Amino acid sequence: MSHSNIRNKIEQLLSSADIKIGGNRPWDIQVHNDDFYSRLLAKGSLGLGESYIDGWWDCDRLDKFFHKILQAKLDTKIKTRTEFFEVLKSKLINLQKPSRAFQIGLQHYDIGNDLYRHMLDKWLIYSCGYWNNASTLDEAQEAKMDMVCRKLDLLQGMRVLDIGCGWGGAAKFAAERYKVEVVGITVSKEQARFGKEFCKGLPVEIYLQDFRSLKGTFDRIFSLGMFEHVGYKNYVTFFRVVKNCLKKDGLFLLQTIGNNRSVTKTDPWINRYIFPKSMIPSAKQICAGIEGLFVLEDWHNFGADYDKTLMHWFWNFHENWDAIKKKYGESFYRMWKYYLLLSAGSFRARDNQLWQIVLSANGVPGIYKSIR
Repeated sequence: MSHSNIRNKIEQLLSSADIKIGGNRPWDIQVHNDDFYSRLLAKGSLGLGESYIDGWWDCDRLDKFFHKILQAKLDTKIKTRTEFFEVLKSKLINLQKPSRAFQIGLQHYDIGNDLYRHMLDKWLIYSCGYWNNASTLDEAQEAKMDMVCRKLDLLQGMRVLDIGCGWGGAAKFAAERYKVEVVGITVSKEQARFGKEFCKGLPVEIYLQDFRSLKGTFDRIFSLGMFEHVGYKNYVTFFRVVKNCLKKDGLFLLQTIGNNRSVTKTDPWINRYIFPKSMIPSAKQICAGIEGLFVLEDWHNFGADYDKTLMHWFWNFHENWDAIKKKYGESFYRMWKYYLLLSAGSFRARDNQLWQIVLSANGVPGIYKSIR
């Protein structure tokens, strides 16, 4: 295909999403390198992201650009050989097996606590906030954590497990506000190190540990934004581990990004640059994983709140960039900006969801009272 034909094809695709090359609207793009078109056609989403990092194109509002791209479902219009082999690999190999469990910690969560302290709220919560009555990021994250504690009906003295505890913010919140004992696990060395200091003086223990090696029993268990790293081949294993660790009258709350369709892989660019071996589950996949193990008590979707959370993360990251740019560099800035605003656009387009799911080991007597 000639260069002009490739460019025309890309222009037509973008036009169907109301995006113009060289246009003057915030979501229009400016192309600086003519090789952009062939790179996009050959490599799809991977080529789109890599060419942005390389400075081949720009857009004033990437969040609006991706909102339009995903609303028009352009992500389904270009298929590449790379994507075919990624699907094949995910079918043949357990990409999230125990020997790979700590890879995500090294590549994403261990890149620098300074980055996350400049981007996140005061609790360092790296999952969706709850904006129902909140006006700031701190308020939204506290509202989310308080809702989690109320959904679990936490009572003083309970023993609680946090699977994927991050920097310890949710464990600290639960211990301080609800007077419970918390055990948190993470696959990130930096998170574990920071979390132990952050929760010092509280009945909180934090371990560097894969979920598959969990032992002990707990009154309540929660997991906020970790399930996306489990992988579809391990869903049943994950839920069995939770069931084995949960008391017979216990409750488990799972917060996860949700997919509108069942897949076995993630976006190629996200997989290479942001979250290696990650995968967003569908409702069907989650329900298949819990079948015969749990009673489904409550399913709450507030995916639109992740758009707002991600925009606040980006604003914090952008406004504080001068403090950390010497360490990370311009290419990192473009990569991280792309990641945050791509993600915001995906929730705005309702291409991704955010679910809080409450499960009981044997069914709550009478009726479970939903909390919002």
